Amino acid sequence: MKLGLRPIFLATAGTMVASLIGIAWAVGGPQSASPSSLDALTRSTGQTGLAVAVPLCGAEAYPGAAAQAGGQAGPAQGSQMSEDVFENIQVLRGIPVDEFMGTMGLYSAALTFCCSTCHIGAGFVNTDWAADSPRKQRARQMQLMVNTINSQNFGGRQVVTCWTCHRGGESPATTVAMADIYTEPVLKDPDVLGQADFSPPADEVLDKYLEAVGGAERAAALTSIVATGTSVAFASHDETRQVEIFAQASGERTVLSHTIRGDFTTTYDGSAGWTATPFTPVPVMELTGGELDGARVDAGLAFPARIKGLFSDWRVGYADVIDDRLVQVVQGGSGTEGALVTLYFDDETGLLTRMVRQSPSAVGRNPSQYDYSDYREVAGVMMPFDWVFSWVSGRDVFEMSEIQPNVQIDPDRFAMPAPTTDSLIPEPQ
Repeated sequence: MKLGLRPIFLATAGTMVASLIGIAWAVGGPQSASPSSLDALTRSTGQTGLAVAVPLCGAEAYPGAAAQAGGQAGPAQGSQMSEDVFENIQVLRGIPVDEFMGTMGLYSAALTFCCSTCHIGAGFVNTDWAADSPRKQRARQMQLMVNTINSQNFGGRQVVTCWTCHRGGESPATTVAMADIYTEPVLKDPDVLGQADFSPPADEVLDKYLEAVGGAERAAALTSIVATGTSVAFASHDETRQVEIFAQASGERTVLSHTIRGDFTTTYDGSAGWTATPFTPVPVMELTGGELDGARVDAGLAFPARIKGLFSDWRVGYADVIDDRLVQVVQGGSGTEGALVTLYFDDETGLLTRMVRQSPSAVGRNPSQYDYSDYREVAGVMMPFDWVFSWVSGRDVFEMSEIQPNVQIDPDRFAMPAPTTDSLIPEPQ
């Protein structure tokens, strides 16, 4: 059974693939929710009418569709391909569902478009998501053009992407602007960094970080953490969600966010990963490729003693500045497959300030970013209690109230999560 597109607000704690563009998916095209469902939404959110706000573009989305998708699609079976789940896929075939969702977010970010720009009538009840609009057809042509450029000129490497030319605009700029010539240029480091001249070796920066958090011995003694707190998501009408995080130094991590629409769960068991929300295109979406590697990195970064072992090719780029503070920039990963991870360490304190990871996709690298603050001591180890998680289509602000160290965690916490049922919308009969 294939799914048609259905946009709705989507925010997940811990991974971006479940919420890249705020898209949920409804079975077999247009669906509708019962009046009681809409009443429940109004009571819980304080909103009226048939629509809720979608992040990024401010479009509107019908609240009943995603629950119906989750109720009818059935359990995920391995790495489902885009054409097996979605209707009328012509160019982006042969890629997993999580990667396909990532491409939608990258298209949106590159042109500052929202769902309804290409999918006419998106956000309302009777929308044919599989229909070909002129913009949708044009997008296919542009993707084939980009593929051809990379194939004929760069040996198939993704040197040119949508962002290369559009950079947030509908039409690429063709004429140089005088303001760009005679003002201070904005310099951007390349995606893949090499070891910079006169920069310290990576081991020196990473060892300084271990000393800053409390020393290698104390960091190694931290075997598990259970954290509780809250998060507020971009365009969520200031809804405060209760968050639970479970992690083990052996490489497992689960982030559970309780929302008025149901639980959002991202789990990595040390080798496999999944996301389950009311709005994922399949009830339990398997993480693949760079997204799976990103989940491995997130699990590793929860324990300072594990950072060195995440990659074997750490290198230090040129120093940078974040919030008027000098930072040392350390990167791991080749950028050709899996996650490319860049860490920013405060030059004075040695603490980790920012992490940016990029996951490969069919249309370019998909970035996400963590900004860490409010470090406090937990079992002798300095750990961030606040962080901001940003991706191409949204941002979550996390504030932990408690982090418990070295507690026993039920192994079931790291098992594949069960499908999430939308708590506001009844299962379809």
